[in-house]
Amino acid sequence: MLAQADPMQVAGLSRFFKTGPGQYGEGDRFLGIKVPVTREAVKSCWRSVGLSELEECIGSEYHEVRLAALLALVEIFRHPGKGTAELSKEDCVQFYLEHTANINNWDLVDLSCYSLLGEWLMDKDRTLLYDLARSGKTIWEQRIGIVSTMTFIRHGQLDDTFAIADILLLHSHDLIHKAVGWLLREAGKKDKGALEAYLKGIYAGGGIRYRIMPRTMLRYAVEKFPEDERKAYLEK
Repeated sequence: MLAQADPMQVAGLSRFFKTGPGQYGEGDRFLGIKVPVTREAVKSCWRSVGLSELEECIGSEYHEVRLAALLALVEIFRHPGKGTAELSKEDCVQFYLEHTANINNWDLVDLSCYSLLGEWLMDKDRTLLYDLARSGKTIWEQRIGIVSTMTFIRHGQLDDTFAIADILLLHSHDLIHKAVGWLLREAGKKDKGALEAYLKGIYAGGGIRYRIMPRTMLRYAVEKFPEDERKAYLEK
């Protein structure tokens, strides 16, 4: 990863991931490596990655190295026994949950959580995701809670997405608004009627959901609706 550094890309990536004072990625450092290059590096070496390398890389000061650790962890999770790391699927999940403090930007969450936590929880109790959404120490842990449900959506299971969306419905942060809206949109691709029923339903705290949810969340949720329907939601 260090050999792939491109200083010409650092400033642009730092702006894109909001690393300035007071921004959500404040203080993060970049090597200037685009995701496809990171994926190629991981593809070439994940089989020889052990726990010590994962620990070193997930703790790196560089954003892209932390991403490489997460992508390698996903590969090890998907292919147990095919690499040198003696990690079971459960070990991979435990490692992930023990290092959420290092999963500290939206791309690190989105490129790892549903491929790992979502898959792991397909045949298990999913209380963990509700706890993360409700009580996560950071917005990134809360984002993990909702984005991990992508796996369930892809299997036609929408209930957890709607339930966790309710936990985060009135959240204050824009990155949570976008994440919830995105997952609602994906649920709507599977079952538009179910999404509409959710949007028009009554929130437990009072009010019709689509009328009280943050505007950004609603825009994302109805993005794929026919234009006249989309406008009707946004204008009311």
